[in-house]
Amino acid sequence: MLNVLGLAIGATAVDATAAQTPGASTFGIGAGIWLLVANTLGLLAGGYVAARLSGSGDSTDSALHGLSVWAIGFLLSAVLLGNIVAGTANTAFQGASSIIGGVVQGAGSAAGGAASAASGPLAQAAQQVNPQQLVERAQNALRSAGGDPAQMNSDQRNAEIVQILTRRVTDGNLPQDARDRLNRLVGAEYGIAPEEAQRRVQQVEQQAQQAAQVAEQRAREAADAAATGGAVAAYWIFAAMLLGAVAAVLGARFGTRHGPAARAYA
Repeated sequence: MLNVLGLAIGATAVDATAAQTPGASTFGIGAGIWLLVANTLGLLAGGYVAARLSGSGDSTDSALHGLSVWAIGFLLSAVLLGNIVAGTANTAFQGASSIIGGVVQGAGSAAGGAASAASGPLAQAAQQVNPQQLVERAQNALRSAGGDPAQMNSDQRNAEIVQILTRRVTDGNLPQDARDRLNRLVGAEYGIAPEEAQRRVQQVEQQAQQAAQVAEQRAREAADAAATGGAVAAYWIFAAMLLGAVAAVLGARFGTRHGPAARAYA
């Protein structure tokens, strides 16, 4: 009941129209404090009732009844949380399946419409495209690889430039002969001096390395933040469970029946 009340208070604090909603950090701190207090009060009351209804006057038995309430309460919470997570995942999967089905259906409709539209002038233009010419053009672009860059056409130079750059990305470095070849190709393609082509290639490599370093640094920072957040959350959960156990035992102590001491008569 206290958790539901906290949820209601948190939802009431949201005011999107007036743009006066507290920040995420404020919500997180408030929710954590409320959950801690609600958990402690609930287990305190549960331990008291369990010890009171047990009818035992032994403090150890009462403490064990309080710990039983604590253990069963956290077990039920874990089960309920698991069901919520599973239900959320199932809902998300069904939603994704519906979206994918809609996209596929829409793509099929679009393809049907495109096929209908292609029956006009677009179909005539498509019939004039010869796939064999495209293949021959690609083969021609790759056939003269390693030749004089000045005697190659633009398609041939660009094809070899892409090939060398692919080697640079996959291998992480280029041998000196491949680097010289790339400089000559760039110079011939853009009509610049070999020194200027070399400078441009080095500049592009530096920019690529800087971008890779920045991406790696951001990935490391994100992983570190996730690990730190997970550790902090685990510590808080452990503290909440420990405080809950103490509250359950104290409640059981308060609820223990203390009757008059029995006397032995001779």
